[in-house]
Amino acid sequence: MTSFLTLDSLSLSTPDGTPLFGGLTLSLGRERVGLVGRNGSGKSTLLHAVMGAVAPAAGSIHLAGTVGMLQQELDDTLDLAGALGLTGALACLDRLERGEGSVADAAEADWALPARVDQALADTGLRHFPLDAPIATLSGGERMRVALARQLLDAPDLLLLDEPTNNLDTDGRAAVMDLMRTWPGALLVASHDRDLLEHVDRIVDLSPVGVTVFAGGWSAFAAARDAALAAAETDLTRAGDDLRRTRKSVQQARERQDRRDKAGRAARAKGDAPKMLLDKRQERAEATRGKGSQLAARQMGESEEALAAARARVEILTPIAMDLPACGLPSGRRLIDFRGVEMRFGERHLFGPLDFVLTGPERVALAGPNGSGKSTFLRLVTGDLAPTAGTAARLTGKVALLDQHVSLLDPAASILDNLHRLNSGLSANAAHAALARFGFRNTDALQPAGTLSGGERLRAGLACVFAGDTPPDLLLLDEPTNHLDLRSVEALEAGLNAWDGAILIVSHDAAFLQAVGITRTLSL
Repeated sequence: MTSFLTLDSLSLSTPDGTPLFGGLTLSLGRERVGLVGRNGSGKSTLLHAVMGAVAPAAGSIHLAGTVGMLQQELDDTLDLAGALGLTGALACLDRLERGEGSVADAAEADWALPARVDQALADTGLRHFPLDAPIATLSGGERMRVALARQLLDAPDLLLLDEPTNNLDTDGRAAVMDLMRTWPGALLVASHDRDLLEHVDRIVDLSPVGVTVFAGGWSAFAAARDAALAAAETDLTRAGDDLRRTRKSVQQARERQDRRDKAGRAARAKGDAPKMLLDKRQERAEATRGKGSQLAARQMGESEEALAAARARVEILTPIAMDLPACGLPSGRRLIDFRGVEMRFGERHLFGPLDFVLTGPERVALAGPNGSGKSTFLRLVTGDLAPTAGTAARLTGKVALLDQHVSLLDPAASILDNLHRLNSGLSANAAHAALARFGFRNTDALQPAGTLSGGERLRAGLACVFAGDTPPDLLLLDEPTNHLDLRSVEALEAGLNAWDGAILIVSHDAAFLQAVGITRTLSL
């Protein structure tokens, strides 16, 4: 198999020199390889290193073909032709067809380009769009299809994708999945999307304890990762047992030496042996005690190092829990009652009229393409907006909203200060206890919110909304997994599954919705 990319003992670091990962050796041919790891593990940095924008800390990167990166954001000031990078080439053909072209135009003209453009637009579902269509008028899914069409035209041997399904609706995600299935070259994709990762041939897991390459897609990777965690926990138990045995052995050796020393002192006190013999015995005893102390220190040091290494591996492999306090919501309690609700902004009609009732600990997903009004619907539930028509009754005051950016947090303030601002009656001890439940212990609580990763921000937001004496009955989540790594997503799933309140979720992550036990879907 032709290798388009070869990484040899590659190590990467942050700009300030902090190591991200090391020792990555990988050869990539006509296959699909997924990159996973916690936020900050170096996935995006690796993609930029392959593009030549980041220098390796050690090792080498060798490309044996062309490389391109899927563009995540498109310039709203461009039209379709500009976003596809065709403005100059199409203008050249136009000048030649009008008889106004130059010799340079004739040399540069690609007469096969119109046919290739038609094919790329057809393959990405954009054939009905004129090339002068403004990008600003396209939906998120349509923009992703434009980015995909550009890559089909450029046709690099190796295509890099960085979280390609983030912020995409179902249509956009489908376009990315189509690309994954049909791309003729090599794909290297950094993603936390389990549906997408199920379609890769190999997964590379980047972590501070090492780089591991797994054969197969997400299911195979998850099984191997869970087995690794179980093995690490076994190693931790074994290391703890070894340390206890070493301590006991050292203590027993010390007690035996103390008994011998005591006997020696008694013999010297009796005075029935020559002084030279007693001095020799004392010298041997002191040498034995010294050697015993050195041996004990070495054994204890080795056992403690083994325990620390085993504990570190378990801590890295184990996601931090998100423990949501129970709210005791009764099954028959009605929380939301919308009657004939309709929403418009000027001439733009978003949704409705619709009726919606949420009762007890239901779990409801809000579905619809980008721009259909899902986030607006959540703001109707919180009371931040009033409907254009109909009545939107909220029958509980205990509602919490967490959007994908966790914007309730002040980025300039510490986690602790944010929690006190949102829960003014909380004592210092209660505040620290609330943050500790979500993994922010001691000085961790003093981190500025703006420096947190996606998973940390979500944990901090959850800590803030669940810190009070009365937890919310209803939790509103707007694309909560967009900026989370896989372990944080799984921790969130576990926390929501164990919680007894109601949930209203906007998400295009089918695996997440299934994992948290969605009972029904409201389509807008």
